Amino acid sequence: MESGSRGLPSLPSPEAFADTSLDPQVRGFLHRPTAASRHGLVLTHGAGGNCQAPLLVALAEAFAGAGFTVLRCNLPYRQARSYGPPRPGDAARDRQGLKNAVSVVRKLAAGRMFLGGHSYGGRQASMLCAEEPGLVDGLLLTSYPLHPPGRPDQLRIQHLPRLHAPALFVEGTRDPFGSMGEFAAALKLIPTKTALLRVEGAGHDVGFKGKARNDDLPTIVLAEFQKLFG
Repeated sequence: MESGSRGLPSLPSPEAFADTSLDPQVRGFLHRPTAASRHGLVLTHGAGGNCQAPLLVALAEAFAGAGFTVLRCNLPYRQARSYGPPRPGDAARDRQGLKNAVSVVRKLAAGRMFLGGHSYGGRQASMLCAEEPGLVDGLLLTSYPLHPPGRPDQLRIQHLPRLHAPALFVEGTRDPFGSMGEFAAALKLIPTKTALLRVEGAGHDVGFKGKARNDDLPTIVLAEFQKLFG
């Protein structure tokens, strides 16, 4: 099997996955580890993308190579519409979709359970965990949209003091959605352990786009995740 991340063992091909018994339904792609699964991870996408985003695929492969069962899932708004951003009324249903995805992966992995997402997906994941303490053991948040570009007065931090799930934030130092100083201040609001992985010179794509993309990033993220969570 071809791998999006270098140095990984050969892994089973991702399986198209759907659980239509839940509302919202859970749809995406399941990455199974080569050995018995220890932990589970749900990953989801940003506002303009879907679960086929190259960064999500590469992260899923890296974590599956480390023994995780990983589900890359499309949020309910993306299942309903193949393109375009989420609408203001979509957020609550998107969070329910993530909760359903977590329940599905819990049945497949006996160990700890983690939830992650890019940009909008990560924001909804963190909001869900603030609403539902104990839902997962930790968060992986890439390019968290701390505020709209050019609008640092519109901080999206209201739920952070209620977030009790430890979290790894992966942020580009040139991301217009939040500066490193703004992130340092925001993370102080979270009453549990956090870590911030800085991707030097990267924007909202954390340097994982185009010819100059950093193919080592998924392995680096995995190492920082293991450092935080053991």
